[in-house]
Formats: sequence, structure tokens, C-alpha cells
Amino acid sequence: MGRAEERRARQRGGRRAAPRRSRSSPKADRSLIRRLFTWKKILGTFFGLILLGMGAFVVLYMMIDIPEGNADAELQGNVYKYSDGSIMARKGYNREIVDLAKVPKKVQRTFVAAENKTFYNDAGVDLKGTARGLLNTFSGKGAQGGSTITQQYVKNYYLSQEQTVTRKMKELVISLKLDREKSKDYILAGYINTSYYGRGAYGIQAAAQAYYRVDAEDLTVEQGAYLAALLQAPNQYDWAVASDTGKKLVQQRWNYVLDNMVEKKWLDQADRQAMTFATPKAPKAAPGMEGQTGYLVEAANSALKKQLVAQGVAEDMKQAEAMVDLGGYTVTLNIDKKKQAALENAVKTRLTSKLDPTERAVDADVQAGAVSVDPKTGAVQAMYGGVDYVKHYTNNATRRDYQPASTFKPVILAAAVDQDAETQEGQPITANTIYDGTSKRPAMDGDRKVGFAPPNEDDVDYGDITVQEAMNKSVNSVFAQMGIDVGMTEVMKVAGDLGMDTEGMEPVPAQTLGSMGASPLEMAGVYATLDNHGKKVTPAVVKSVEHKDRKIEFPDPIGDQVISREAADTVTSVLTGVVDDGTAKKSVRDNPMRGDQTVAGKTGTSDNNKSAWFSGFTPGLVTSVGLFGEDDKEPHPQVAMYKAGGVEKRVNGGGFPAEIWATYTFGVMGEVTEFDLETKQGNAVKPSQSPSVSESPSQSPSQSPSQEESPTQEESPTQEETTEESPTQSPSQSPSQSPSNSPSTEPPTGGVTTQPGGSNSPDDDWWER
Repeated sequence: MGRAEERRARQRGGRRAAPRRSRSSPKADRSLIRRLFTWKKILGTFFGLILLGMGAFVVLYMMIDIPEGNADAELQGNVYKYSDGSIMARKGYNREIVDLAKVPKKVQRTFVAAENKTFYNDAGVDLKGTARGLLNTFSGKGAQGGSTITQQYVKNYYLSQEQTVTRKMKELVISLKLDREKSKDYILAGYINTSYYGRGAYGIQAAAQAYYRVDAEDLTVEQGAYLAALLQAPNQYDWAVASDTGKKLVQQRWNYVLDNMVEKKWLDQADRQAMTFATPKAPKAAPGMEGQTGYLVEAANSALKKQLVAQGVAEDMKQAEAMVDLGGYTVTLNIDKKKQAALENAVKTRLTSKLDPTERAVDADVQAGAVSVDPKTGAVQAMYGGVDYVKHYTNNATRRDYQPASTFKPVILAAAVDQDAETQEGQPITANTIYDGTSKRPAMDGDRKVGFAPPNEDDVDYGDITVQEAMNKSVNSVFAQMGIDVGMTEVMKVAGDLGMDTEGMEPVPAQTLGSMGASPLEMAGVYATLDNHGKKVTPAVVKSVEHKDRKIEFPDPIGDQVISREAADTVTSVLTGVVDDGTAKKSVRDNPMRGDQTVAGKTGTSDNNKSAWFSGFTPGLVTSVGLFGEDDKEPHPQVAMYKAGGVEKRVNGGGFPAEIWATYTFGVMGEVTEFDLETKQGNAVKPSQSPSVSESPSQSPSQSPSQEESPTQEESPTQEETTEESPTQSPSQSPSQSPSNSPSTEPPTGGVTTQPGGSNSPDDDWWER
């Protein structure tokens, strides 16, 4: 045994040594770690991962393109405004995209100061924030800020709001590409136009209206700072509903926005110190389609769609309708807010307040429509479409399924004077030309009867009567003959030139009674052309239209000279007699609001009392009012309006329609004006005197029946039915009665009761047609 072994034996106490265990020393472990994790390997792995990530990103960058924009993010509503620019209604999605140039520069910068101070200098992404967002997504915490304006815009416009790693990576790639391909102004405009601001408002324009009742171009810096602050938490920061904490937080963020602007030298410190918090206005419901609004919007949309087709922007009306429905249009109407309110009030006070369906079933069947036009510009300044758009969808102002009746008679006279027409005897047709006013007199073309012999109102015979008196009293037989003298083809051509839709209409003698369909809008255009001395006026509902992608230009409502000034002014002159000495004198001439205002107009009552009209004008305002009998039950056929509103018999044009016209016109006309007429008849024909009571049909006009002197000469209801004119009588029909068989003008006796408010008095009922 060697010394070493002896020593080990002594140390073990003579015991036999235990078997030696195999184990690595700490030094050996450390050596193994060093071999496995050398700095070179660590750095290699690190750079390998970086290269792998870069490679993966390059692949993603190459694979991911900027997609088409999210359709929902482009949805816009249409905005409708009165002529003064105030909001009438919004329809559709509450977003109106505006050009960035319309937003004040400092207001633009409030959004940059709030969301992304480095926006103008960065590459469109915040790598640190994106990494934090990815980490939060992986850990299930969701996204937590850090995105640039570019990234937020990409999320709003190109992607969804889902919180996934895939969506986040797409956001990063698209943002980088977008920043390289588009300008900062393009991105900022997209951001402020697609963001949600609360109160149902998408985009800065809708937000400006929702919170401050102004357009985006009129926002102040203080207001812009609030809207920019609002984007962080629209519902929590809405001042109208915010808690005390919410109000405190939004004020803090408002200050943060302005302080950042000072830091970026976008705002002077002195100006900043002078600013006070811009408290938003209380929420206000968006204007709806109730009342007259829906009718106005519908009329504006109709005009817009027609113009889109006319300009070639849309191939047809179907495509035009789809384009309008997509939104983005700001439509300014010619509607004057004060005149619109006045027209609505006139209809209410003179008609609807007197209708009581519980007392008279017929009252539920009365519909009113009216249009008011400026004859110098063609602007439709007021329109009444019905009792309420949400209750009665058909626009009574634009519907053309009812007869205009005797309001068509001025068109016949206009054609006669314009064409220098002559009577069968070769006499020029003027206001003083004598015609045979016998009821049911056969219209003659030379020696040939044309098969049309219309009765006059209440079958009254007037004998020889001037054209002026025939217009005053609306004598059917006179104008039936005048239409033949002029030539019905020429009459209908002039009707079309003046503004009536005569396409497809047959030029038959029955048209002289206004048996075609026409709307208050059409008739307002016809009378506006007369008022405008024969220069065509096409009533224009729309003043202007704006859209970010296209330009829509409307034609000038004032067109060419369609009839001579002499013809137009002669008709205007004659129509003053209708007001001063005819069927409208009770409602218009004697109205205490009239003063010395000169007025021209014509009444009309159609077959079986299904419609009643008054179309009249002053030198500066033309208004056509129509009443229509429409069954209030499906399918809404045309019905008579006898005794509606409590009248004795018929609802005549000289009653409710003329009263509505007078109340409206004299209430808004302003200063008194006079017609400037160039006519051989002089500046307004002197009103004729009402003829005295006739005892024989052969008596002269001065001896014809006088309503003024014999108010009790009112036919009985049973006679009314037998003498009602039949505008639909074909020209081939034989005359119903020859002049020799005309009934006596001795009228039946009977008491007369004047209705409340003077509606449809015996004067009007006796003469009107």
C-alpha cells in the first residue's frame, strides 16, 4: 500500500471506501452552456430571426395590395337645404364627405395634434405602437392605442374593426404603401371624413352640424379641438350625456389638443390662452320626411335624376335613382322658407281647418296641391304637396291625373292672339271680339258642325258676349268655338310651348275645356310664362347640387320667347277682368289684404266636380292652387267633392282655391306692383259691368243673367247633374242640343246660404266653370 492509499485509509477510519458516484462538476456544466450558447450563436440566431422576419414582411408586402375601399365607409346621405342654405332634411346615411380644402387649416391640425403629432413626417406607421398592439392581441388584451392617423384611416376605410394579428399586419403593410402612394392631405381628409363622432354622425361635416349647427368650413379652432378630442371616446365625451368625469376628461383632452398645437407652432400661445371651451349644442333630431318636407325632397330628387340622365351621367332613370340613393349629394332647393310656411298656413286656415270627415264623409276625399313660382327667375319658392308626406305619399303639387278645367282657357286666347287668328266671320280675335255665348251651341268649322257642343255652367245662355266677358264668366261655348277658329293643333302646340306636357295628346275640341291632365306645377309654369311676357318659364325646384365626384349643372329656367309679348300681355290684361269682374272677385278682388295690388288669374272646375283650381299672378309671383277629389280608401279613385267643407253645392275654383291663393299671395307679396303690359287692349282691360237679368236667350250681353244682382238664381242640385259639362265628349258626337232648343235662362228659385269664410259663395257657384 502506498502512502497515498494509507492516508486515504486513515481518513476513512479503516472503512472500506464506498463506490464512487458519477456526477458532473459545476465547472463542467458551465462549460457545456458556454459551448451551446456562445455569443456568436446568440447573435446569429438573433440576426437570423430578424432576417426571417424581414423576409416574411417582404413577402407580406409583396402579397398585400391596397384593397378597394370599404363600401360602408363611403356611404353618404343626401342633404337638402332651403334657398338660404339652412338645412331642410337629411336622408340616408348621416355622412357628407367634404374636400379637405373646405376645412380651415387650423381645424385640420387639431386632429393631427390630438392623434398623431408626427403625422406630417412619419412613414404612416408607429412600429412601437404596432408592436405593443400585437403583443396585446397575442395576450388577449385587445388593441391599446399607438396607431397613427394613417393606420386609423386604413382600419376605417380598407379593413374591419376586428382585433386579430392578421388584420394588424395587413394594417401595417397597407399603411406603409398608402403613405408612399398618397399625399398626407389625402389621408387626413379620408380620416376625418370616415371617423365616427357620436350622435349618429360620420365624418366632420355631419359632426359639425350635429354638435355646433354649422358646416365644417365654418368651424372654429375651439370647436375643431372638441371634435378631435371626441374621437377618442365619442359616447363618453358627448357633452350632452357625459358624466361629470366624462366632461372633465374631454376638457382635459381638449386642452391637450390645443397645447400640442402650440408645441408644434400651429397656434400662438397668446391665442391659445384666450380660448375657452366650445360647449356643444344640445342634440337635435335630424329633420325627417314629415309634413311638406317629404314632398319637397321627392320633387328635388325627381329633378336631380332627370338632370343626371340629361347630362349623360346616368344612362336611364333607373341608374339615376341608384346614384341618388348612394348619397353624397347636397341639394339646395329654391324653396323660400318664409313663403313655404305662409303657403302651408294658407291651406290650413282656408281649407283643412274647415274639413271635418266625422261630419261629412266627403271631407276625407279632398286633397290640395299648390306651387308658387317667381316668374323672373323660374324658382319654385313654395310647394304644398298634401296633408302630410308620411300619410299621403302622392305629391298633389306634381301629380297630373286631374283636369285643369277652365284654367286652360287662357292658353286658347294666347294661341289666338299669337297667331293673329280670326273668327269664322273673318274678324280678328281680341278681347273685344263678339262670340255667341249660347249654352250647348255646336262648335262650327265653316259650315260644318264638328260634333262638340258643350254646356255652360248651369246651362246659362249669354247670347252675344265679348271675349273679355266670356273669360270673366268662363263661358264654355265661346272657347270651344275659339279653339276651332284657331285650330286645335295650333292650340295644343302653344300649350306645349307654354309648358304643358302635351305629348301624345290628340288635338280635339274637347281639350278646350281642359280635359287633359295637368299638375299645379305645370299650370304655374304656363301662367309664369304669361306673366313673363311670353318668355318661357320652366319652374325649377332645385337651385344647385354639389357632389364630390361629379358636377351637376341645371339649365336656365328662363328660356326663349315662345309666344309674342303682345299675346302674353293681352291674356294677362284679360285675366285681370276675371279677378275684378268675374268668378274670382269674391275671394280675390274683395280680399281686404289686397290693397291696390293688380292681379290676374283664372278659376276652373272640372267635370263632376273632381277638381277645382285657381291659377293667378301678380307681376312678381305666380301661384297655382288645385283641389282634387280622391277617395281616401284604396285604390283611391277620383271622386266628386260636392258639398265638401260645408259648401252649398260644388267646390268651385272661386272658393277654396282662390281663398288659399289670396291669403298666401297678399300675405307675402311685399310692396304693391303693377303689370307692365304692351297690348292693344291697353294696360289692363277695364272690368266689364255685370249684365242684368236675362228674360230671353236672345237678349244682348248687357241683358244676360247677373249673379251680382240675382244671388238667388242658383240651380237646384238635381238640375246641376243634368247640365254638367262632359269634357270627355268625343268630337264625333252630335251636339246634345241646338241653340234653338236652349233652355230658358229663367233660373229656379231657392234660398242661398253663404258659407263660413265666404267659401264657394253663390256668386262663384253661379258663374264658375
